[in-house]
Amino acid sequence: MTETIMRLEDVGLKYRTRVGLFNSFEHQALENITFELKKGEVLGITGRNGAGKSTLLKIMSGVLEPDAGTVWVKPGLTRSLLSLNLGFNGQLTGRDNVILSSMLNGCSKREALLLAEDIKEFSELGVFFEQPVRTYSSGMRSKLGFSAAVKNDVDILMIDEILAVGDKGFRAKAESVMLDKIKGTNSAIFVSHNENQVKRLCDRVVNL
Repeated sequence: MTETIMRLEDVGLKYRTRVGLFNSFEHQALENITFELKKGEVLGITGRNGAGKSTLLKIMSGVLEPDAGTVWVKPGLTRSLLSLNLGFNGQLTGRDNVILSSMLNGCSKREALLLAEDIKEFSELGVFFEQPVRTYSSGMRSKLGFSAAVKNDVDILMIDEILAVGDKGFRAKAESVMLDKIKGTNSAIFVSHNENQVKRLCDRVVNL
């Protein structure tokens, strides 16, 4: 029987939004979400715009805390969330960002410096790797984020629409590398509006 490495039980989250100076309202972003992630599984998360897909990934990665329910992750496992709007310091170069990312994932400074060269080559960013990330296009940020994640050893990879941007050649390479990486013990959670991509990559789908 395949091992469960993450479990969500009755997870919910409300956002409070201010309207004008004195009024506010609550928005139920997620409610009663329950499912498991198995070791080596690629789990797709789908749903209409505003269904809470990105919010759910942030909860699963530990970026957000739910206000209802529980999230259990097998002790000792590492998680990485790939999102175009999360995780990079725009003032730092691509190289500096991936060095920091690698060190946060457990690499020594020496290991991170060496790994940065592999990430630079895989990302295909060339001279832009040495430029501030705030100057990057969305496709370039996608390449940098994905390259840093797949070159680091992460147990659970969480991907928020990041394979939907960038050039066709890089998207094909990214899909291939991700599938190779999770054929062993790695797992992935994948958010996309591309139904064909979800069918191609995912073992199972949760629809919000």
